[in-house]
Amino acid sequence: MDVVGEERAASNVSDSSPMRVAWRFFALTYVVSWACFVTAFVMARGRVPGAGTSAPILMLGLIGTVAPSIVALALTARSEGVAGIRLLLARIFKWRVGGRWYVFAASYFAIIKISVALIFRITVGAWPRFGVEPWYILAIAAVLSTPVQAGEEIGWRGFALPLLAARLGLARGSLLLGVVWAIWHLPLFFIPGVNNYGQSFMIFTLQVTAMSVPMAWLYARTHGSLLLVMLMHGANNQARNIVPSSVPGAADALTMSTYWPAWLTVTLLWIVATWFLVRMSKNRYSLGESRIAVPDARELL
Repeated sequence: MDVVGEERAASNVSDSSPMRVAWRFFALTYVVSWACFVTAFVMARGRVPGAGTSAPILMLGLIGTVAPSIVALALTARSEGVAGIRLLLARIFKWRVGGRWYVFAASYFAIIKISVALIFRITVGAWPRFGVEPWYILAIAAVLSTPVQAGEEIGWRGFALPLLAARLGLARGSLLLGVVWAIWHLPLFFIPGVNNYGQSFMIFTLQVTAMSVPMAWLYARTHGSLLLVMLMHGANNQARNIVPSSVPGAADALTMSTYWPAWLTVTLLWIVATWFLVRMSKNRYSLGESRIAVPDARELL
């Protein structure tokens, strides 16, 4: 198939509206992921005889984690065939973007966390609790974990974001995606042994929703580079350990956290996210070769 044919195939996701396709994707992703997460929770609680080994739990966790991309690829294959899958996966290898975007992706959350530490020091007179990992370990981990983020980002930013932007615009689409993305993690707050276990889900939701905004902005400014949002996702996961928002020994995910550094993080994230939302509302950004069934995606952003 020639390039024109591929673009035509990629622009016709289905006869359904973008929002209908998006909600179908969210529903299927939740079903697959939560089925895996809940089963892992039951096994971790020891309610399944013979589930002493952690290997089955880890496998369920892995499948649940990559479900967003599995579902996205399945829906793309059904509606667009090989050409659509090729276009979606090609975004992972879209690396020729300005160097400033690599710096932005790698340092955004680290700058937020360092700012939290400085504000805490100035206002309280002492340093907050820092993570134990050296900075170079976090940097290496961010780079090494970048490919792993494809398991989520093909679905969240590669598949769902253009659909939401087609109906809601990039700003509101990024907020809705952030809420869906955050709630998707909910079962993980009840599985012993998982990093999020027992932590405040409210704090997590506020932070993740705010983080979804600059990630959408980055995706638009790089014209649909999944590689860059994968890098940012991986860097965010590591930078959160600079000044952790988690509380050691926490056991109730549904309680409201009173940990000051966590709320400082939320505040700074939303201050910056608001700036991005204003920028996205005033400017039109292209998501590159849009997957949505519109003649020109730029008109929607």
